Amino acid sequence: MRKQLCDALVARTAGAASSRMVFLTGDLGFMALEPLQQALGARFINAGVAEQNMISVAAGLARQNLEVWVYSIAPFCYARPFEQIRNDITFHNLPVKLIGNGGGYGYGVMGPTHHAIEDYGVLLTLPNMSVYVPVFDQDMDAVIARAGASSRPAYIRMGRGEPPGGYAVPAYAPWRQLTGGGGAVVITVGPLAGTYIAAFERLPAKSRPNLWAVAELPLEQNPMPAELVSQIEQASSLCVAEEHVRRGGFGSELLLHLADKNIAVRRFRHLYARAHHFERYGSQHFLRRQSALDVDSMLAIL
Repeated sequence: MRKQLCDALVARTAGAASSRMVFLTGDLGFMALEPLQQALGARFINAGVAEQNMISVAAGLARQNLEVWVYSIAPFCYARPFEQIRNDITFHNLPVKLIGNGGGYGYGVMGPTHHAIEDYGVLLTLPNMSVYVPVFDQDMDAVIARAGASSRPAYIRMGRGEPPGGYAVPAYAPWRQLTGGGGAVVITVGPLAGTYIAAFERLPAKSRPNLWAVAELPLEQNPMPAELVSQIEQASSLCVAEEHVRRGGFGSELLLHLADKNIAVRRFRHLYARAHHFERYGSQHFLRRQSALDVDSMLAIL
């Protein structure tokens, strides 16, 4: 999604907010963000490998009524400078936009230091925070526009869109139904949704899951569509799949939300990122299989 991110931000430099826009990077973005650097000039700032300082600088710039975007590899964007995000940004409700590339197991072979499998759960414990998890590459224009228009701090978790070949990506929305049928309800967070579409479409209509993708959290800001609530009430089972650890993830938030609304779930299944450490490391797809997030594991529990 890096190209789409760059294109969306470059387009934003030509808009009404162009004179207030500032972009900070933690010494990353080579061979991807050069068009944005050219468009912003001196307002494109390489803060170096100094993420805590970068976040504090971003907060100071936002305090001066500038539109501030911050970019890094996901764990270096939220984990290393967590205290500064907490104290400098969210406690003051400053609208700094954090962009973390490689969410989930996106940097698979680099090991646990580069995995971001607790990111949105951790950040949503902080006041005023919003999270965007684009599902498809084509979502980036809308995500940047929505995040940029928000008065709240935000975290954008970028991955790689993975729709099947020839798939017509639906227009962006915080909630989208991607497949429909008479089977279970499956809710996924972000790009993981695309990996299930083709397999679900091959199933008979009577057993095909109703696959939904959520791209904005928390639920208080983005309530579930009435159609999804109705499907959950009627379905024999509900499954949540997310490339995030179980504790603090979307699955827990969803169940608490349903309990508050007195919406009964007959059977609940949860597929999630099972570990930071594995005996062997490989691609994102390899680590998804290790966590039973792959297509075969999903089909086995439906």
